[in-house]
Amino acid sequence: MVWRQLFLASCLSAAVLLTMLQEGTGASVGTQQVARQEAQEAENRQKLRADELQREYYEEQKNEFENFVEEQNDEQEERSREAIEQWRQ
Repeated sequence: MVWRQLFLASCLSAAVLLTMLQEGTGASVGTQQVARQEAQEAENRQKLRADELQREYYEEQKNEFENFVEEQNDEQEERSREAIEQWRQ
């Protein structure tokens, strides 16, 4: 009779232990998923920031080039105007 009680107590303990281990594994998987999601979000933020910096850089380069072209055009127009004035005289 005592061995039956010991056997039932052992089975019950094993069942409780297995349940606890299963919940612990589920929690660690959940924690890993959360950690993976957080890492992905940080990576996405870094990519967005890098894209923004690249966009700003190219916009600045475009503006500088447009200013350069405008200056060149202004200088060409001035030289043409001076040449026309000299020709008229």
